[in-house]
Amino acid sequence: VQLQASGGGSVQAGGSLRLSCRASGGIAGIKDMSWYRQAPGNPRELVASITNGGSTNYADSVKGRFTISRDNAKLTAYLQMNDLKPEDTAVYYCAAKIRLHFVYEDYWGHGTQVTVSS
Repeated sequence: VQLQASGGGSVQAGGSLRLSCRASGGIAGIKDMSWYRQAPGNPRELVASITNGGSTNYADSVKGRFTISRDNAKLTAYLQMNDLKPEDTAVYYCAAKIRLHFVYEDYWGHGTQVTVSS
């Protein structure tokens, strides 16, 4: 199983970025798909998550600015990030609960760097 994250980059405060996370590799089913982030010196934190039915959950710090979505047919989750702030600077990781055969397990993708300058 691979979770391929893309879309990171450098923007000025107030700008936007869209992250994508595509799952591949003999997948039978995917439950929750999530985005986490980790800034230097800080623990990894949940940014947003979405169930396979489309229910979403956000960290208070990103509510109203970030939107998580998914395309189940493409096995892909997205994170639209608007009105970015310097404190959003971090490495962003996607994660998903994936079933290959009988049970769901947690998988992580490699991070993608997001840098927001003031």
